[in-house]
Amino acid sequence: MKLASVFQEKETVFSFEIFPPKKTSSIDTIYNTLEELKNLKPDFISVTYGAGGLEAGNSKTCEIASVIKHKYNIEPVAHLTCVNSGKEQVLAELNNLKNNGIENILALRGDIVPDIPRCEEFKYASDLIKFVKENGDFDIAAACYPEGHMEADSMAADIKNLKYKVECGASHLISQLFFDNNAFYNFMEKVEIADIKVPVEAGIMPVTNKSQIERMVSMCGASLPAKFSKIMNKYADKPEALRDAGIAYAIDQIVDLISQGVDGIHLYTMNSPYVAKRISEAVGSLLN
Repeated sequence: MKLASVFQEKETVFSFEIFPPKKTSSIDTIYNTLEELKNLKPDFISVTYGAGGLEAGNSKTCEIASVIKHKYNIEPVAHLTCVNSGKEQVLAELNNLKNNGIENILALRGDIVPDIPRCEEFKYASDLIKFVKENGDFDIAAACYPEGHMEADSMAADIKNLKYKVECGASHLISQLFFDNNAFYNFMEKVEIADIKVPVEAGIMPVTNKSQIERMVSMCGASLPAKFSKIMNKYADKPEALRDAGIAYAIDQIVDLISQGVDGIHLYTMNSPYVAKRISEAVGSLLN
């Protein structure tokens, strides 16, 4: 099922993101995670790429997405990056996805990794979106950045680029993580002014340890509200308390977002069924 129809049918879409295990870990670890996530009945599950994408040989994405679809009967979204991949490699991956019945793709440029040479055949995510649109019958999602992409010259330039992604073929958007809902609401006002008329899912990451948040913020530039920082600092040396506080903060964000009519919630699970379950149980009645 293509996700465009899911957004038409549901008032608030609820989805998860997972990532393939590291090369040093067994692939079975992710299947154990999926065994628990399936019972939470998300509308879809997206599967990320490893750093370096196809070029680095990290992609277990199609294999995992196929299991999600055919074993668990949940719609998968396969992440596809192009920063280290040429058109021939991407086309082969598209054929692989098609042959496995995968209909939905999240098209991304991908993170630039210093030790991996960049391929210049696709400069931007919009180039990849256009290529996917021309080479298969896929539903294409794209990323958006409530506080602006770190490499964008300005928020106005980033919104202009976002509009171009939609014009190239993106049917819905999934946001980068954020911790201040006002930043998301301000972003949505700009999206409306720019006449971008596709659903936007809010990306929510429950913070369960301090090093996690420090790493993610350095990568994406999300701002940290005073309320959030105080929670992190107070419980930094109490792992269980920090986990529970992070879950509670995420639930508070989600309740507020749903009450404001958000199109969807995309939960960055960090492959933790426990966290996903706690949040799903807390907000499940709001989604029905």
